[in-house]
Amino acid sequence: MNDDGPTPARREGYSVHPSSRMPEPSSLIPHPFASLGILETYGLTPTLAAVDAMEKAARVRVVQCELNDFLGVVTKIAGPTAAVEAALAAGRTAAEQCGGRPVATVIRRPDDRAWEAIRSPKTFNPLVEQDVVFFPNYEPAAAADKESTMAKEHPFALGFIETQGFTAVFEAIDTACKAANVEVVGKEKLGGGYIAVIVKGELSSVRAAIEAGREKVEGLGKLIAAHVLARPSESVLALLPKA
Repeated sequence: MNDDGPTPARREGYSVHPSSRMPEPSSLIPHPFASLGILETYGLTPTLAAVDAMEKAARVRVVQCELNDFLGVVTKIAGPTAAVEAALAAGRTAAEQCGGRPVATVIRRPDDRAWEAIRSPKTFNPLVEQDVVFFPNYEPAAAADKESTMAKEHPFALGFIETQGFTAVFEAIDTACKAANVEVVGKEKLGGGYIAVIVKGELSSVRAAIEAGREKVEGLGKLIAAHVLARPSESVLALLPKA
């Protein structure tokens, strides 16, 4: 996922970026009738599929994603209660289709004291050698522009191959790149041997690449997910890991 940020300061085995204190809930969550949605799922691919579905389903904002140190990711979204509920329903369906075994809840008007535990600063974990808390790079938008900004899509596709084991994903992504005209745009480790690689290209090329790649996983490792996102949402692009 996107790891741009200031040089970290070490603390208790993790690196916490000193300038990453998040704003108060009122500046993150639209009022009135504001709610926070929590969706936790196994694997990076189900997570980004859920983020894509949630942003396309309702006017919500992705606040942050955080690795849970147990092969999964928790995504926090904000917006009016009805929008958050609709988004979570869409996100759960997308994550389930990718085998992510999601759990989700809606927290209505989160208490400021609880928010201190819910929110997390930008943090680097030396065990997996990467950041474990991620923030979409949203640009402030005027009220009239919010709908187009939050629902903005892009005319290319993203493909995901996620396995347990490096050998499987390396063989799969090499096969995928040889099968179609795609570009590798990201790689992410979740711990536990989970590794995801993301490719970009025209929809037909990405579909052909991912299908060819997934066939190479058998016998080399465990396939966690193989998935294609057509016209990915703005939040998905903002959260992509770097290759």
